[in-house]
Order: sequence, then C-alpha cells, then structure tokens
Amino acid sequence: MQTVRLALHAMATRFELLIHGEDMIQLRGAGEEALAEIKRLEQQLSFYDPTSEISQVNCNASEGPVRVTPRLYSLLRTAADVHYKTHGAFDVTVGPLMRCWGFVRGAGSWPDAHARKEALSRTGMDKVVLDDAKRTVAFKLPGMALDLGAIGKGYAIEEAGMFLRDCGVTSALLHGGTSTMVAIGTPPQDGNGWPIGVSDPLEDSQMLTSTSIRDEAFSVSAPKGKAFQKDGKVWGHVIDPRRGYPVQGAALSAVAHPSATICDAISTALLAMGRTEGKQVQQKFRGMRTLCAYHSTGAMDIISLGFNSTDSTTQQ
Repeated sequence: MQTVRLALHAMATRFELLIHGEDMIQLRGAGEEALAEIKRLEQQLSFYDPTSEISQVNCNASEGPVRVTPRLYSLLRTAADVHYKTHGAFDVTVGPLMRCWGFVRGAGSWPDAHARKEALSRTGMDKVVLDDAKRTVAFKLPGMALDLGAIGKGYAIEEAGMFLRDCGVTSALLHGGTSTMVAIGTPPQDGNGWPIGVSDPLEDSQMLTSTSIRDEAFSVSAPKGKAFQKDGKVWGHVIDPRRGYPVQGAALSAVAHPSATICDAISTALLAMGRTEGKQVQQKFRGMRTLCAYHSTGAMDIISLGFNSTDSTTQQ
C-alpha cells in the first residue's frame, strides 16, 4: 500500500490531501490534478480577486443580468436553496455587511447605525434574480455583493473529491484548514472510517467530541478568528444576515453530511440560528449530523444530533 501526501495554499487556507493506493504515480497524478482544480475554482469564486467570475458579477449584476458559467450558476442555486431552508440564516449576499463591519481584509470594527442599516438593506437572496433558462444573475439594488466564503471552500473540496473518485481513488482524506473535509473510503488501518476530533471552542487543547467519517464530508465553524472586542464582548466575523450583527451566543457548530458544499454552508448557518431552529434545519437534509455549542452562564450547552448518544448535554 502506497501513501501520497500533497498540499496547496488557496482560498486563504492550506489544503492537505492524503491518498492511499497501489500505484504511486497514478495517486500523485490524481492528487495534483485534484488540488489544481481547487486553485482553478479559487480564481473563479474569489471575492478578493477583481478578475474572478464572482467579482465580475458583483461589478455588473446591478446594471443588468450577467450570464455565468454552469458551475457557478449551479452553486448559486444551491446557495439559494440553503438560504430558504435556513430561513435566511445562510446568505451569500452578506458582502455589504462584511465590508460594513470591517471584516474585508481586516479584523473588524463597530460601524455606525446608519451604515449598518444601509448594508442590511442591500442584503438578502430575495434581491437576487436567478434566471434558469438564461443562466443569468441580476441584483435588484446597487451596492449588492455576493461573498461565497461560507460555501466556496466546501464546494471546491467536493469537486476535488469527485475528481479523485473518478480517477479510481478509494482511500483519501482532503481538508481545507482542518475546518472542512471530505473522506473517500477508509484509511488502510481502520475500516470504520477516518477519525475526526472537534476541539473545545474555549480550550483548543481539549477535545469537545470525536467522530469518524467514511464517504462523507465534515465541516466545523466558529466565530473566533477575525474578531474585535467592544463593551466586554467579542464580535467575530460570522454575521447573522437577518439582523446585520455578528453572531453572539454560539461558540461552535459542526456538520457531517455526504456533501462538503452543504456541510460548509450549514455549519455557518447554525451559528446564526437558535437551538430550535438548528434542530429543524437538520431534519431538512437527509443523512446530516450536527453539533452546536452555545455559551451559557458558567457552562457550555452542547446540542448534538448524531454525534453521540444524547441529544442535549451541558459541559461544565
């Protein structure tokens, strides 16, 4: 059994690929091409690259319909579907809010009320017109912007995983910054699946829970990272697009599902959703497991659906 390890920096993160098989040359060739696909998708989906296809949409869609490639249109349709199934908690039109809160190329800052309201007025999938027949995208208002940061990495990983399977790979793990990953088959030494650990959001050296994935994807999201402090609270880069404020209360969410695209999107949406909403959303996606951790007074509330034997626990 041969093992190939490859890595790539793209989408502001480090992608790592581990492949097992019999033919070293075939494995390396498939792995390199799968990572090259991620790089190609970065050039298409990047919010920060002015030459990317999504940037061209953001520049022109308020003036009239913009025809896009089939893959981008399919991804936007998926984003719209997730938006409606999460009752707006997931929204790729969050670009104006990200700029308003200073999270575009920055660690964030508190905006004035007028700026926040203006940005919120330009947010919402109901203001995006998707024409299936013509495969076009149009904005109803100027100043709108699509930001695929909460779904693009998962989509790229899913596409790369599909390529590996088409190449005959039967054992592989591909992750982007350890936050989103896809598993093909199982590792040679463990027929149960690829073991995955979820760190405690309050103490990275401690493990919150663990699971294993086999022919499945996994994603974990947390509001920490880009963040600033105000009035004794930490305000992170994950924004609730329905309210126009960074999420508060949720410390972490994790999702397992056959689709890495869906995992990436739902793990972000869960941070903006309440306990009851999260349970309802999980039921709308067949084969999904979820875990959410919420800050509580002197404790952390853990709601797990499928990651362990209990549906709700409290961690002291």
